[in-house]
Amino acid sequence: MKTIAYPNPSEWPELLERPALDNDTLSKTIDEVLSTVKVKGDEALLSYARTFDNIVLDSVVVDKSQVEAASSLVSDALKKAIEKAKGNIETFHQSQRVPVNKIMTSPGVYCWRKQLPIERVGIYIPGGSAPLFSTVLMLGIPALLAGCKEIVLCTPPGKEDGINPVILYTANLIGIEKIYAVGGAQAIAAMAYGTESVPQVYKIFGPGNQYVTAAKQWVNREGIAIDMPAGPSEVAIAADDSAVPAFVAADLLSQAEHGADSQVVLVSTSKPMVEAVQKALALQLDRLPRKAIAAKALENSKAIVVKDRDTMLEMINAYAPEHLILSVEDCDDFAEQIVNAGSVFLGNFTPESAGDYASGTNHTLPTNGCARAFSGVSLDSFMKSVTFQKIDEAGIKDLGPTIEIMAEAEELIAHKQAVTLRLDHLAQ
Repeated sequence: MKTIAYPNPSEWPELLERPALDNDTLSKTIDEVLSTVKVKGDEALLSYARTFDNIVLDSVVVDKSQVEAASSLVSDALKKAIEKAKGNIETFHQSQRVPVNKIMTSPGVYCWRKQLPIERVGIYIPGGSAPLFSTVLMLGIPALLAGCKEIVLCTPPGKEDGINPVILYTANLIGIEKIYAVGGAQAIAAMAYGTESVPQVYKIFGPGNQYVTAAKQWVNREGIAIDMPAGPSEVAIAADDSAVPAFVAADLLSQAEHGADSQVVLVSTSKPMVEAVQKALALQLDRLPRKAIAAKALENSKAIVVKDRDTMLEMINAYAPEHLILSVEDCDDFAEQIVNAGSVFLGNFTPESAGDYASGTNHTLPTNGCARAFSGVSLDSFMKSVTFQKIDEAGIKDLGPTIEIMAEAEELIAHKQAVTLRLDHLAQ
């Protein structure tokens, strides 16, 4: 990691810039894939499986026998771990339910807001070098708790062994039945437009590579909802002299190994701490199976020394990280001043990987500075809110004149007339 000491605030925007995705280069490919799937359906999906995944499929539908066979390929220890994570994620997301609260805004006027599930949702689960079965839990559980009627899961077919069995096991465990062996931009197209096999959905969730990300943004412009704008994964760590250098290095590397385009940022008030972390990074990196990927990510990453705690806080809020680890004294007090972050991890014993897998919070989070305005996935993400109102005779008599005056002022006389007719009827 490159170390920068005491940068001027005018340098921060450039210093904290994320690795750029070259969406212009992607546009031609994305346009071609989406339009082909839209027209040719399953035929296009099978063709792209041969072209991109180097696999010949008879169908993209994953049948029940494949799913059932997957269970025997997953170790008991992993099954137990998945069960524990499942319980924590269910508990946290179940707590997010919002009760219906009927309010009388004025005499005889009643208003309320009710959450309803999005009927059809699509979940994309990456299955390349790191098959993210944990994302099946993070997206499938709130979708099921919300009551979504149709949940479609797409994940890439493996070149030799098919879909990773842990992905199939996890999907089956939580009750997802519609699983399709489709990856990349073509999976997003299939869920957005529908094919002979893959149902069309109303909202698409899930992480992916730059092609998946660009495809999601593309279909979003065409009216298909997506979970959030997404880019490469990232973590920022605030560390002072109370931090443990080996822990900080491990947390930086756990994010860096996601992909070569990931970014990790260390902000510290202590030069000796930064130096100690750099040494720990070198030692730990050498032992990683994904060393090459993590090393490439570190090239996009920075260790920044700042003069004091207030500057550290200001820089972090300016960066708006997807994940934020607070390895500082009085971390609870510090956390209260965080306004821009996807998910925050407090103290030396709260690694970011806890949120990735099993603490209960969701790991599908806003990246690329979007935490300034976007939240991570929650139960709400799989629901929409509908407002209701009911006005009785006394209510329309009380509120009617207000509506009439306002409608007339806006020169919308039919609006006024809709009230006047009712008032006249009641006056008879």
